[in-house]
Amino acid sequence: QVQLVESGGELVQAGGSLRLSCAFFGRTYNMWHMGWFRQAPGKEREFVAAITWNGGNTDYADSVKGRFSISRDNVKSTVSLQMNSLKFEDTAVYYCAADWAGDDTSWYPHNEMKYDYWGQGTQVTVSS
Repeated sequence: QVQLVESGGELVQAGGSLRLSCAFFGRTYNMWHMGWFRQAPGKEREFVAAITWNGGNTDYADSVKGRFSISRDNVKSTVSLQMNSLKFEDTAVYYCAADWAGDDTSWYPHNEMKYDYWGQGTQVTVSS
């Protein structure tokens, strides 16, 4: 069983920065790819960023490339999302998710169906 707990969401002004964290509770954290998704009011949940089990590869939505950065700490079992130059349209609930890597060499970070566990989400509000 895996539990994911996000933190760090808050109200921030446009142009500001915020760092989200997700704590992983369970076994073998370093066997899981990790991802961040978000859902704005009235919209579907969308992919934001992801990182492979060993941190060797990352992927970002076009809307956040160059502004957001994902990283992980396999000792502390955490994954973080550094968000810079925040825009009003970044306002959303941000979710952390875990995708079991196992022996599978393929990686589909944008595919929600690949993720086995989800956190409860943390609210990010960007004021314009």
